[in-house]
Amino acid sequence: MACLSPSQLQKFREDGFLVLERFLSADECVAMQQRIGEIVAEMDVPPHCRTEFSTQEEEQLRAQGSTDYFLSSGDKIRFFFEKGVFDKKGNFLVPPEKSINKIGHALHAHDPVFKCITHSPKVQALARSLGLQMPVVVQSMYIFKQPRLGGEVSPHQDASFLYTEPLGRVLGLWIALEDATLENGCLWFIPGSHTSGVSRRMVRAPAGSAPGTSFLGSEPARDNSLFVPTPVQRGALVLIHGEVVHKSEQNLSDRSRQAYTFHLMEATGTVWSPENWLQPTAELPFPPLYT
Repeated sequence: MACLSPSQLQKFREDGFLVLERFLSADECVAMQQRIGEIVAEMDVPPHCRTEFSTQEEEQLRAQGSTDYFLSSGDKIRFFFEKGVFDKKGNFLVPPEKSINKIGHALHAHDPVFKCITHSPKVQALARSLGLQMPVVVQSMYIFKQPRLGGEVSPHQDASFLYTEPLGRVLGLWIALEDATLENGCLWFIPGSHTSGVSRRMVRAPAGSAPGTSFLGSEPARDNSLFVPTPVQRGALVLIHGEVVHKSEQNLSDRSRQAYTFHLMEATGTVWSPENWLQPTAELPFPPLYT
């Protein structure tokens, strides 16, 4: 089982991230990739991507449609695209399966293959060895990092988007479904950057007011030399503390860097910020990890 050793636990507490190679088998990775292939083949492209807009007013409506689509995606399986993959009329300029940036944010709840991996005995044992008493799953994403299209993800802390009181209650589990290399956009971390709170927060605007979200605070300038690259092989799991600073570069290679990632929150004694963009709904309260 995926129990952490005392030295692994100590390393995670010191660095704010930890690599567990060979967490999933190749077969488990393939099962998720195949399932995503089916989901993409059946996908309905959202209307805000598909409509032709010419006037400024129409453009504002499109932007609002896009915002609403994102803000209401917490309990659904929805599609988010790379920039520049649609023409002015909303037709694909690249094959649809190469156009997607990510799918979010509730694969873990609605799809049997992803639900099975998320709640697997391995994951539950890992959470128990971290001392989590009542972990709940708050969101999941399938990230494609498309060849040559997959853009950089600028330095950030996950707790900026998934804020809790107290801090330190959110944990990311990032699973490489393909090798993540320096060329195709592996994760980079600043070791030990998880101990001084969050520098900015994304908050949801009051319902009905535009835009949908805004930021409080800002990302400080960070010395690029502090970042350490974390290339991993397919099947590896990277544990990510909610406040550790991390990023990934653009995918400059001709190979994708697919990953499945989900976030846990220790629900015991924790308040999920009502200002977070993502909120539990009546249809989908945050599901307990332990089954």
